Amino acid sequence: MRFSNSPLWLVGFRPFFILACLAGMFLPFIWAMIFSGAIAAPANVFSAVQWHAHEMFFGFGWAVLGGFLLTSTKNWVNIRGYHGPALMLLAAAWIVERVGMAFGGGWPKALFLLSNNLFLGSIVAMLLWTLIRHRNADSYRDNIFFLIMLPGFLVAKYLMLEGGEFPAGYSMAMGLFRLAFLVMLERTLTQFMKGAFSVQILRHAKLDMAIKLLGLLLVLEFALPRPLTAAISLLLATLLSIRFFYWKPHLALRRIDIGVMYVGYLCIVGQLLIEALGHVINFVWIGSVSVHLFTFGAMGLVIPGMIVRISKGHTGRKVVFAGADKLVLYVMLGALIVRIVVPQIAPAAYLGWIHLSAACWLVAFGILAWRTIPILLQPRIDGREH
Repeated sequence: MRFSNSPLWLVGFRPFFILACLAGMFLPFIWAMIFSGAIAAPANVFSAVQWHAHEMFFGFGWAVLGGFLLTSTKNWVNIRGYHGPALMLLAAAWIVERVGMAFGGGWPKALFLLSNNLFLGSIVAMLLWTLIRHRNADSYRDNIFFLIMLPGFLVAKYLMLEGGEFPAGYSMAMGLFRLAFLVMLERTLTQFMKGAFSVQILRHAKLDMAIKLLGLLLVLEFALPRPLTAAISLLLATLLSIRFFYWKPHLALRRIDIGVMYVGYLCIVGQLLIEALGHVINFVWIGSVSVHLFTFGAMGLVIPGMIVRISKGHTGRKVVFAGADKLVLYVMLGALIVRIVVPQIAPAAYLGWIHLSAACWLVAFGILAWRTIPILLQPRIDGREH
């Protein structure tokens, strides 16, 4: 079998979920080593904090989001989707970007810019082409939000690294990921709760749209007056909280695979409340609680379960969370507690909590890689091609 014909290149989630597992294992661990001074920061022109934020959002985060959107967009508009050489080039561009971010400090400027923008520029263009070209066949009318979000990531990336506005760039990147999570939690939890418990959860068109529009406004938080962003954050947190109680959490929390998604949802609410109150009250937190409540809580809890579900379901397997799959979710819950809660109680050991939380990511995504990579390298078991 030719390498380009391997099952690995049949659909986007296969190569990019493998890359996401590897990034989830090693990027937090490397950052903990850099933070403690055990190893030197990457040899580039950016600060260590810029490198860390960029790699978690545009390395790990976009491996997940890219794999998900390459797969879901083709299903939304009912086409074959990108496969074969197109996926090979995208995966290679993602890897080249990681190399450039780690060792590209001495590269010619043009070469570094190419390495740093080829992946995101290409995948955004490809996804936009799919959604725009087949707009009439799109089964989700609110995918207009993705048409806005996708170019937004290019702006956020530029601000983080090249535009000299790192705080604005990382705020925008987090806002974009938060909006993506709001859109997808709305869709997936409706299906999961119906499938798991045979119940309908509240879906009110005006409420759902208001939540997404407020999330979109907060993408530009860095450019808005602080009192206004505080009010928007508080309003969005309030609407999300109201909807949460109508989404039957007493049922969802009975199952770890769905329960962690609800915890991730609450972490978004918590992050918004911290942002809102932080504009008017000077809280003293240990560590960057706001951003890590989102990255550990929403991204860290929702993404592993999503990888398990898609990897099994889209390869013809029954979507069942075995013991090892559930262990991944429990370890990530532990990572959230160790990174956010414990430092507030025992701040003197902050460096140790950083290392322990990074170790949780290493273990959890290591188990996830062990469980899912063999599946992603094999053909579907139900005889279908992709």
